[in-house]
Amino acid sequence: MTDQHSHQFERGTDGPKVIVVGVDGSDSSFRAAAYAAGLARRQHALLAVVYVQPVMAAGAALGVPVAETTDEIAEGLIAEIREATERVKGIFDIRWEFHTFPGDPYNGLVRAADDLKADAVVVGASEQAGHRIVGSVAVRLVKAGRWPVTVVP
Repeated sequence: MTDQHSHQFERGTDGPKVIVVGVDGSDSSFRAAAYAAGLARRQHALLAVVYVQPVMAAGAALGVPVAETTDEIAEGLIAEIREATERVKGIFDIRWEFHTFPGDPYNGLVRAADDLKADAVVVGASEQAGHRIVGSVAVRLVKAGRWPVTVVP
């Protein structure tokens, strides 16, 4: 191995070390978080819980306090995650972090996975009917082909 290659990041060599899971408050995202937490526990990996805060210029133009609303959602998600980890404390030991990224869900999760050097990405299946036509975040992540993606129903 050359010196140049010895310092490069290598994904998936000894199982996942960082698992990114996208949460947005939906039931499917919480199921994805539960699945990812079990995977992280079994693999002794870091669970990076990611909430992508939407940037809605149109909503802001209409006087909707978007930043405050998305901050409240993020704070609520953090509280729910902390509560869940307290319930399993002593039974399951999971290392986790909570991150927020601005943007649309797909680009936010891509950025999160890249920035956190994710070995795997877990997302919930879309609950929106229109995604069957346009393509859900999960489908777009799979098509990106940059990490193993698990879609939880």
